[in-house]
Amino acid sequence: MIEQLIRFSLRNRFVVLLIAGGLFGWGIYSVKTSKIDAIPDLSENQVIVFTEWMGRSPQLIEDQITYPLVTNLQGLPQVKYVRGTSMFGMSFVYVIFNDDTDVYWARERVLERLNYASRLLPGGVSPTLGPDGTGVGHILWYTLDAPGMDLGEQRAIQDWYVAFGLQNVPGVAEIASFGGFQKQYQVTVDPNKLTYYGLSVPQVITAIRTNNNEAGGRKFELSGIGYIIKTTGYLGSVEQIQNIPIKTLNTVPIRVADVATVQMTGATRLGIFDLNGAGEAVGGIVVMRYGENADEVIGNVKKKMEEVARGLPQGVKFNIVYDRSGLIQESVSSIQHTLMEEMIVVSLVVILFLLHWRSAISIIVQIPITIATSFILLNAFDISSNIMSLTGIALAIGVIVDNGIIMAENAYKNLAVRQAELTAESRKVGAYEKTNENKPESTPHPQTQP
Repeated sequence: MIEQLIRFSLRNRFVVLLIAGGLFGWGIYSVKTSKIDAIPDLSENQVIVFTEWMGRSPQLIEDQITYPLVTNLQGLPQVKYVRGTSMFGMSFVYVIFNDDTDVYWARERVLERLNYASRLLPGGVSPTLGPDGTGVGHILWYTLDAPGMDLGEQRAIQDWYVAFGLQNVPGVAEIASFGGFQKQYQVTVDPNKLTYYGLSVPQVITAIRTNNNEAGGRKFELSGIGYIIKTTGYLGSVEQIQNIPIKTLNTVPIRVADVATVQMTGATRLGIFDLNGAGEAVGGIVVMRYGENADEVIGNVKKKMEEVARGLPQGVKFNIVYDRSGLIQESVSSIQHTLMEEMIVVSLVVILFLLHWRSAISIIVQIPITIATSFILLNAFDISSNIMSLTGIALAIGVIVDNGIIMAENAYKNLAVRQAELTAESRKVGAYEKTNENKPESTPHPQTQP
């Protein structure tokens, strides 16, 4: 088989050159379209179900939320196992699928099962799916450089402006905000005053909820002018909450301010984000969607940051804390330098030991063609160009070079042996002919007559 292939290649050199040129061109296209990342994605194929029930203990979360969800999600097709974690006010359920399962098909199956499982949960609790990102999807971290601005204002800018702007970048699954304070109205009820007025905490909550609402009316036309009638009932200040009546006692309204203290403050925090020991900071994490090109997504996010920065308050700018694109560029440049160094070393070795420049050229040409062809296979199997895959290619260059040197040296040796044999045979033939030329011609003896 191999002899036939070699014989075909020698007899059809132009066809072989066309095939090699086609593979090289296809490989160059594959290099340009290959997904580039710094580290390989070895995370499991999982779907995260997140449920929030604030103020409840981990044991209550485990009994009322985590256990019902885990038991109902175990029967899904192509599921390997289901993990559950309960903590204060939150529940996380990790549904691990087989490696060959499409992640978006898996998310659809989980959503279908959650429609049934939600009926087993307490009222007002709604489980949601986590972002369609992987464990290595944190490709960029940034903070807001806003000197002199309150942490609550920075978090408001991050949540209501920056996050919405960066969320529209193709390939971004989520912008996870961190740091600062999330502003909220806090109503601190005095139990002694509740007992004095004969009220309960649910009555206070119901009064605030019913007064924080808007209702639409109708369109009223007068003298050719249309007027829209509606009620404006959303609460917008601490004073409005304080003046909400809870009930009337002897024609005197009992307000929220009579039984509780209302203030604008930040939500309860479980930690802080400190930047280089210089104090707290507010920012976000860009989470890449499953199967995207990390280098391309990072570039698009940086371009979008330039657009979003135009709408930030004066003096506020982005500060990139972690950027994976630097590691990606180092990985790509490393394979380029390795390729050039090995091509130079191979050329010198072949020329010095074989003293044959045509053999050196044939070996050097094999290296870029083989590397370009390897990217065709990487794209075919949906493998990104990362540190592991590029290192494997760099190591494989040595095998390619060794193969080329051995084949060239073997061919050179066999040709030399064959040429020596032909030379020896020609010398023997020349010596034989020369010997025959020096001998006298012999005359036949006359036949004797009987």
